[in-house]
Amino acid sequence: MHSDPQQAYLDGNHRMAAGDFAAAEDCFLQALMLEPMHGAARANLGYLKEQQGALAEAEFHYLQAIALMPDHAQLYQNLGVVLLKAKRFEESEAAARIALDLAPESPSAWSQLGVLLACVKREQEAELCYRRALALDPEHARTRFNLAYVLLRQGRFEEGLPLLEARWQFDSLAHTFACPRWDGEPLHGKSVMIVLEAGQGDMIHFCRYAAQLKARGASRVAVICHVPLKRLFATLEGVDRLYALGDPIPDEHWDYWTHPMRLAATLGVSLSAMQAATPYLAAEPELVRLWAGRLPRQGLRVGLAWKGNPDFENDADRSLPSLATLAPLASLAAAGSVHFISLQKGQGEDEALNPPAGMPLYAAGPQLHDFADTAAVIANLDLVISVDTAVAHLAGALGKLCWVLLPDYRCDWRWLAGRSDTPWYPAMRLFRQSAAGDWVPVIDAVRRELALLRGD
Repeated sequence: MHSDPQQAYLDGNHRMAAGDFAAAEDCFLQALMLEPMHGAARANLGYLKEQQGALAEAEFHYLQAIALMPDHAQLYQNLGVVLLKAKRFEESEAAARIALDLAPESPSAWSQLGVLLACVKREQEAELCYRRALALDPEHARTRFNLAYVLLRQGRFEEGLPLLEARWQFDSLAHTFACPRWDGEPLHGKSVMIVLEAGQGDMIHFCRYAAQLKARGASRVAVICHVPLKRLFATLEGVDRLYALGDPIPDEHWDYWTHPMRLAATLGVSLSAMQAATPYLAAEPELVRLWAGRLPRQGLRVGLAWKGNPDFENDADRSLPSLATLAPLASLAAAGSVHFISLQKGQGEDEALNPPAGMPLYAAGPQLHDFADTAAVIANLDLVISVDTAVAHLAGALGKLCWVLLPDYRCDWRWLAGRSDTPWYPAMRLFRQSAAGDWVPVIDAVRRELALLRGD
């Protein structure tokens, strides 16, 4: 038990930095009990609650801190972030503008207002905010990253892709390689290590460019990937060595390393030329034959993936609430004309065991050990219907017909804006929400198109 409020506050900061949120909260509460007007303890208690996802509590503590420190711009900025997470857009904008009134030369305040404006699709205003922030600090990494997303959504790849480099200022993996990062230098006779991206879908999407490194003369190209991708990536053209995360990497000389997502920029891939030949991944023939004997042989075979990784920041918007959201598709399954196959792993996988009434659904999930298995299932399908997750990228990389269901709110940049097709994957169609959270018209459109595909 502390007797000094300032020491309790400092101990709380140390505990929070160490990830011990329970102990940190206890310290901050002790500081406030000893000194109720301790604004910094109140503010950090708000930040702690925000990190825990307790938005209502975070808002309460930030407002209390603002009452104690009404001229503190960062508090208004933090409050604006919490309100944005709660999708209270007008209130978030008001808080962000107060922060700017108090700190008009703050790049982070301008950038945060830009984030809010981008989220509500006021992209031109958002871009102006980001450019104002960069005028104040040209190297402000968060702003460069935020501006990249706005530009890339609009297809302005020439400027946007290089700005996306800012994301790797927060990445530690690069520091484990003694060799320099590849920035477009001649590759004749050189070796390149493609390192890990956070998302498995990102790896599937951008490792397509390994073949171009070999075409430029690289003598060796290696990839470090997630464990579930290793068997699948054995079919990736241009890769000489393949390591799963955690595998020992031989102590041998490498000339360069790079992230796969930066290859499009480093190779100078334009919007018109980004469409690599597909397929660029393949399923193992033996696994394809195995799954051919397990799946229904008559009618359309349609794979379903309705949820993504729950740890993704925008997953609540991109994933369907449940498999039941797809229930209208069941009406097309009469007389065995359509069979559905669940490709869901992890979150939502158990739902496949109790599908909506009238929906014949083969729950493949428990038999899918990695993406090589998933690829073999997809190779036997006529169509994949998926939310924005790794399954969609896998179907695209295999050249399989795929319909992707996209959210209206904070849709990922790679799907651009307002398009029903994508230059990344020729066999892919995009079905977009017209209003945030409303999947009903999207599923209705998919049902109509699936009826046409069935031959109605």
